[in-house]
Amino acid sequence: MKRPKQRKTIRELIQEYFQQHPNTDLPHGPVVDWVTEQWRLQGNETPPRDPWRMIRRLHQEGWLIKVRKGVYRYDPESARRVELDDFTPEQKQAILERDQYRCVICGKGLADGVELHVDHIRPRHLGGRSEIENGQTLCAQCNFRKKVYRQTETGKRMFIRLLQLAEKEGDQKMVEFCREVLRLYDTHGINDHIRWE
Repeated sequence: MKRPKQRKTIRELIQEYFQQHPNTDLPHGPVVDWVTEQWRLQGNETPPRDPWRMIRRLHQEGWLIKVRKGVYRYDPESARRVELDDFTPEQKQAILERDQYRCVICGKGLADGVELHVDHIRPRHLGGRSEIENGQTLCAQCNFRKKVYRQTETGKRMFIRLLQLAEKEGDQKMVEFCREVLRLYDTHGINDHIRWE
C-alpha cells in the first residue's frame, strides 16, 4: 500500500521555489502565485495564509537577501552561512548558565513552568553574531514581546514620517491624527527612545 505524500509547509514551498532559482532577483508576486498553486495541488482546500509574510520572515532570518521593495534573492552561500551562524548547543548552555536559567527581563525560570529561549540581543538580520556576549535568556512570552516591540518601533517611525509629510503638505487633519497617535506612544511609555517632538 502506497503511503500518502507528505504535504509541504508554506515555508518549505517558498524555500523550494527560491532554491530552484538561485542568485536571481525575484519579485514576490510570482513566488506567491506559485506557492499558492502548489499548496492547492497538495489537496489543501483553504488558500495559504500570507505567503509574502513568510518571504519577509526568511529575509529577516537572513535566508533571503532583499534586493529592493518586494524583490528578493536566494544566495546559497549566504544562506548556508546563516544556517551555520546560529548558537551552538555549547553556547546555548553557557548563556543559560550565565543567566542562571532565568529570563533576563522578567526573572522567571524553569521552576516557574516557563519555556526558555536563547535569543540574539542584536538580531542576525541586523548584523548580530552568534557569540555568547550577543546572547540572552528570554522566556517565551518576553521573547514574543521583544518581537512585537520591534514592530511598534517601525510603526512609530512610520507615523513620524507621515507627520513630517503632512506638515510639509499642510494637511492639518493628518497632522492632528499623527500627533494623537504619537502622544499615545508617550502616554503608555512605548518606544520612548524614539523622539518625535
